[in-house]
Amino acid sequence: MREPYSMSEYRSRTEKRRAQEAARNGNKKTKKQGKKKRGTLKKVVVSALIALLVVIIGGTATAIAMISNAPPLDPDELVFAESATIYDKDDNEVLRLQGTENRTYRDIAEMPDHLKNAFIAVEDYRFYDHSGIDLRRIGGAIAANITDGFGAEGASTITQQLVKQAFLSADQTIERKVQEQWLALRMEQQYSKDEILEMYLNVNYFDESAWGVGEAAIRYFNKEDLSELTIADAAVLAAIPRRPSYYNPESNPENAEERRNLVISLMEEQALITNDEATEARAVSIEDQLDYTPAEDEGMYESFVEQVMREVENIDGIESADLYAAGFDIYTTLDPDAQAYAEDVIQTNDYIAHYPDNEEFQVGFTLLDTETGALRAMVGNRQETEGQRAWNHAARGGGQPGSTFKPLLAYGPAIDYQQWSTGERLLDEPHEYTDSDQEPTNYGGSYSGEVTMREALVRSINIPAVKAIQEVGTDSAQSFAEGLGFEFDEVTESYALGGTGEEVNSLDMAGAYAAFGNDGVYNEPHAVRKIEFRDGREIEFSPESERAMNDYTAYMISDVLKGVVSDSSGTGQRANIEGLPLAGKTGTSNFSQEERENVPAGAVPDVWFNGYTTDYTAAVWTGHSNRGDGYLASGEEQQLARDIFRIVMSEVHAGEGTADFAQPDSVCESEMEEGSGQLPSEFTPSDAITTELFVCGNEPQETSDTYEVDGTISGLDASYDEEEEEIVVRWDFPEEAGDVSFSVSHDPGDGMSEVADTAEQQYVLSDPEPGGHLFEVAAMQNDTSIDTAETSVEVPEGVEEEEDDPDEDEDEEGRSEDDDEDGDEEEDDESDDESEEEGAEEDETTEDEENGDGDDGEDNDEGNEAEQNGNENEDEDD
Repeated sequence: MREPYSMSEYRSRTEKRRAQEAARNGNKKTKKQGKKKRGTLKKVVVSALIALLVVIIGGTATAIAMISNAPPLDPDELVFAESATIYDKDDNEVLRLQGTENRTYRDIAEMPDHLKNAFIAVEDYRFYDHSGIDLRRIGGAIAANITDGFGAEGASTITQQLVKQAFLSADQTIERKVQEQWLALRMEQQYSKDEILEMYLNVNYFDESAWGVGEAAIRYFNKEDLSELTIADAAVLAAIPRRPSYYNPESNPENAEERRNLVISLMEEQALITNDEATEARAVSIEDQLDYTPAEDEGMYESFVEQVMREVENIDGIESADLYAAGFDIYTTLDPDAQAYAEDVIQTNDYIAHYPDNEEFQVGFTLLDTETGALRAMVGNRQETEGQRAWNHAARGGGQPGSTFKPLLAYGPAIDYQQWSTGERLLDEPHEYTDSDQEPTNYGGSYSGEVTMREALVRSINIPAVKAIQEVGTDSAQSFAEGLGFEFDEVTESYALGGTGEEVNSLDMAGAYAAFGNDGVYNEPHAVRKIEFRDGREIEFSPESERAMNDYTAYMISDVLKGVVSDSSGTGQRANIEGLPLAGKTGTSNFSQEERENVPAGAVPDVWFNGYTTDYTAAVWTGHSNRGDGYLASGEEQQLARDIFRIVMSEVHAGEGTADFAQPDSVCESEMEEGSGQLPSEFTPSDAITTELFVCGNEPQETSDTYEVDGTISGLDASYDEEEEEIVVRWDFPEEAGDVSFSVSHDPGDGMSEVADTAEQQYVLSDPEPGGHLFEVAAMQNDTSIDTAETSVEVPEGVEEEEDDPDEDEDEEGRSEDDDEDGDEEEDDESDDESEEEGAEEDETTEDEENGDGDDGEDNDEGNEAEQNGNENEDEDD
């Protein structure tokens, strides 16, 4: 029985029918939408496939074009890669980095398995599995290049590295990479894996003039038979080619050992050696491994060439292997004459006879072009060394800087940031660091009281330098020095005295000092001008000039440092060159209290001299290979840096006509009286007056807050001399007021006007008109009037000559009185002369007392540079 329809479902049959029709229509619509989506997806897929096909076709065409430009596989290039050629500053060829005599080609059969496996583990561990290109590594490299930029990571196999070194340029372009991959595939078709590996191990560069594993084994381990190489030896060799100088086990053992252990770990991970073999190899000290044997041929200009190679290795886009196998032409800044002369001075006894008789004694010498920062000569060793990559003490080592840091971290920043004058008053007294419980001292524990900044720097007194860095702040001092090429983690106040706790080298020192001689503009020292590739491409190198300081800072420091070599109290007199406008600074470090127990009294570890002209800048360090290997005895040995500087700089400046430092418009001169407003209140002023340099607009004020003088004009009087027919105006003014001039104005009845500006205390007006004359005198100091006074005189009308006869006796009496007055003046002049002579004698006595004990001279001055209590790393200065 059919149940009746529910009212809740349908109200009529018509509504039911309509509902059924709506349901059918909805199903049709859904089906149509589904068909439409499938059609759209199909179009997208087809379009994508077409686009992909276009890309493939276009990419293939592009790749074919790139491949067509690839060089042929020349077997000769695979055996002896072309070495770099070095040219001097005038584009003359100097030398080739390497000749074939330092390459020993070895057969793969001579190479033990662990030697081959060490290179495979670190460079291409699927070497025997791929066909020249490792697709897995390419995928990883693509991801890295997308995130970090093209060239961020490479995927080169050993085969690719070989063809790149032999046939291609070093630039990281898509075209070069495509050519590299194409040639790698072709090479794998023409040569066996062992043949490719053999060629690869014979063309790699291992630093120290060694090409190929055969020569490298001799150089570092003195092992001609490759089978004698241990696993640890093999890992050291495999570590070097990536960055030859950086992983050189002789000069950078820590870096080499770290990468050696990485290679050993990779060999262990890839089951190329056992766990026990890996553990044993890692346990070997790299120093114990080495038996360094230099090349038989000595490198020409070795220190300079070493610096060239370091710079090229650090160029973005050029790998170390490219430098030694890609046939570069390297155009340098070398001055061959200066280089050869500096080597003769430093590495022979022909010019200097008092070198220490100690093989560990070394010299670091750098000569720059002051204006450009171009390296003209570099000598990094006292003894000629064998091999081109010997340790370079000029660029990679040196000693604590001593007082050579005072212009860089104390007085330079004080002038630049605080606008100190060269006459800034400083109190040399017992003093403390604010960031340490140690107290700096001067040599012998003596103090000089009030000194100017000029005197403190010329005599190299310690306490004023500490006060200067305290005034400026260590952050500002660090910023100033970093603008001159130095890098510090944190500067402390002891850095002002050279207490850096770390060594600095003469290359960086020369770069910093050259900025003082170059109007405050810093140029990074550089030895390479450009590189030219075999295909004609060039890379130019010209470091951008950067203003490191204001021009007034550079000039004022230079003006003071001229006194270091020329002033009787200067610490660098022995470096002076007569007739040459020269500035410089000495520096001496000191032994710690514990170290002093093992050295003679007065001995020091390091002595510097850094100096410059407008043409050249030179920095000289003298010391020993390692601190503690020796000492520089007091006397002649501590003068060696000055002597080397003087002899070499005399030669390079001969016939040059060197210009003096040009005073910029920002610098003004002013006479300063001892006891001016900058003087601490506890000092008594003296009568000495000196000319000092100021940043214009910062000249000293006319009055003192701590010492007042009477700046009043007194005794102003004007009188008419009938016989001479002139008016004489005289006045008095206290000498203690310092540098004062006088402006004289005159009003003959028709208005006041200035008639004279004089330093004298009188004025004479000839042939005055009859009538009243008014005079005003103003005392001027720093263009400011500090006092004025007025006086007047009447000039009578002229009289008939006959009317003068009755008074003839009276006139004669007047003339007699005048004659007496003149006589008194002459007597006064003689008295003044005696006073001046006595004053001169007193001044000479004072100067002798300030300079030390009689003829003790330079040794006493140098002593200030060598003492400071406290931190053993603080360098104590003259």
